[in-house]
Amino acid sequence: MRRRTVVTLMVAGSLLAAGASATAQAPATAARVGILTGAPRSSPVWQAFDKRMRELGWIDGQNLHVEFRHATDKVEQLPGLAADLAPGVDLIVVSGSDFVLRTAKQVAGRRPIVMVAVDYDPLSLGLIDSLARPGGNVTGVFLRRRELTPKQLELLKEAIPRARRVAVVWDSTSADLLKAARQAGPSLKLELRELELRGPPYDFNGALREAARGRADAALMIGGGGLAFQHRAQIAQFALTHRIPTMFTFAEYAEAGGFMAYGADVADMFRRGAEYVDRILRGAKPADLPVEQPNKFQLVLNMKTARSLGLTPPMSIRLRADRVIE
Repeated sequence: MRRRTVVTLMVAGSLLAAGASATAQAPATAARVGILTGAPRSSPVWQAFDKRMRELGWIDGQNLHVEFRHATDKVEQLPGLAADLAPGVDLIVVSGSDFVLRTAKQVAGRRPIVMVAVDYDPLSLGLIDSLARPGGNVTGVFLRRRELTPKQLELLKEAIPRARRVAVVWDSTSADLLKAARQAGPSLKLELRELELRGPPYDFNGALREAARGRADAALMIGGGGLAFQHRAQIAQFALTHRIPTMFTFAEYAEAGGFMAYGADVADMFRRGAEYVDRILRGAKPADLPVEQPNKFQLVLNMKTARSLGLTPPMSIRLRADRVIE
């Protein structure tokens, strides 16, 4: 496996200057942090978050008490989970869809909220005022995926030059990404077939089976959010079973057997989220902490999967890849 530099993050302003000083002391009593999410705590992204918190000196059960609530595919549970969580914590961390953040905002009062927004744009939805000064009690990290979609299609086309038909697997939360794909398709001479996931729960296998029936040369997976991420190994296997080379957004999909991935390092986004929590617990105000976006991205190509699909991606795409999984 070949490695290059992965993700760095762009700070809108100086986060260090806006936060508490490096010598600030943690509170004498245990800090209380609530987490509201769609992924279980065993997920790699939350493991990355927990590890970074420990590196920053926050030890759960000692100077930190974490209340973790997650609703994998039962969004109707979120309001109750949030209402149960909020009264006993000093700060709330959220990930998942924009509904998770909206739910937290309804119960948080003045408590700070740190978001790790992967599946939505909090700026366009009016959930923050600006990147430099988000205002209110919300700050954190987010990935503007709409700008990635055309590049993902371009890379997929480069990897499979003969591709003419591409299935785009989307859901209601990724409608803006679908629009971006529609705009990019004609210039790449690609005919897009739109396959909507309805739910949750989502029928990922059914969508990829339908892509195969429609004689798609490849697929772009932009829907499914955190639920898709949790089932990434199954989705990668579905794609292989139906012989559909599929482009994903996060490297973890390619590591799980997916054909390609192009996007930010999601685990690193959660590590950065932990750094926001640290600064707020040490006295920084969320309204003064600029919201970050990744500004460098990684292309991961799984050559083992390519060979299983009977594909030989051109050398140009292999040289462009930040990681090639052999």
